[in-house]
Amino acid sequence: MVDLKSQYQKIKTEVDAGIQEVLNTTAFINGPAVKEFQTDFETYLNVKHVIPCANGTDALQIAMMALDLKSGDEVITASFTYVATAEVIGLLGLTPVLVDVYENTFDINIEAIEKAITPKTKAIVPVHLFGQCADMERIMVLAKKHNLYVIEDVAQAIGADYTFSDGKKAKAGTIGTIGCTSFFPSKNLGCYGDGGAIYTNDDALAKKSRMIAHHGQSVQYVHDVLGVNSRLDTVQAAVLKVKLKHLDEYAAARNKAASYYDKALANHPKLKIPARAKNSTHVFHQYTLQLNGVDRSKLREQLAERGIPAMIYYPIPLHEQNAFKSDRFKKGDFPITEKLCATVLSLPMHTEMDEETLKYICTNLIELVN
Repeated sequence: MVDLKSQYQKIKTEVDAGIQEVLNTTAFINGPAVKEFQTDFETYLNVKHVIPCANGTDALQIAMMALDLKSGDEVITASFTYVATAEVIGLLGLTPVLVDVYENTFDINIEAIEKAITPKTKAIVPVHLFGQCADMERIMVLAKKHNLYVIEDVAQAIGADYTFSDGKKAKAGTIGTIGCTSFFPSKNLGCYGDGGAIYTNDDALAKKSRMIAHHGQSVQYVHDVLGVNSRLDTVQAAVLKVKLKHLDEYAAARNKAASYYDKALANHPKLKIPARAKNSTHVFHQYTLQLNGVDRSKLREQLAERGIPAMIYYPIPLHEQNAFKSDRFKKGDFPITEKLCATVLSLPMHTEMDEETLKYICTNLIELVN
């Protein structure tokens, strides 16, 4: 699904030099590369504050803690997403309110959000799933109307651009109250271990997030709030500093592969190619098809026999997971999410895909579904 070895070989000299510098200085925690990456990332995103942390799940948790969300507060997010988005809501004693998504773009349904808002609602967590932004302009209008925070989950859409109706552009994660991302190795901007970041234009929120990520302290041994221990280590920052320079190049490579898939698989009666949101660029963290009248398990097995991996993101919606079962929602409440969980299939998608590989995948896929 991801060829990190070939990607590494292309940037080996830069990465090795960055890691060697960390080893030479032995500044493994909060070394110079952390601040350097933070500054570079702020410039790339055109955002005032980036707060590096240990992973994407921590980023979500720290963001919610910084917003002073309290036990019983309701937080709206999509049922069609990875568990971490809602997991953090539950861990903090908040109430996850799940809603459906749009069938074509996989992004959170705005009408469903509005119907789910109650006096207890405090925040919306739109997930920019598979590489493109949810409809942030409409979400921000809704949030302003109801005085809600917006926490963007950008783990799969680093580098995507959102265009507002007035032509203004902004990077994914810089539009809402606060943005959260992951640098897991398979992500579009991935390190060689775990890592994450929070970003915001709010000075006070940035200061508090940074304190929370560092045991609640802004001055050593002075703890003003309850915090956590969540740091991006210097080795990972050194890797990210190198890879950030290539991020747009990586997005272009992914889009080139996606365009090949689109052309080869379009108009097939059993395969529905992913739609593009009209107001967002796509960075294709995943290339996800919807199958029609195909035995998905059998197809995956047959593809695997031919050396082609394929993944299902995600086979079980959150509202059907034991961890989130509730009287507030049940099977059948979110028909689009349930349909997607039963029919989606993601093909290999990474920065090193050549035409020969893409042709082999598409030729075999079409042969097997016909």
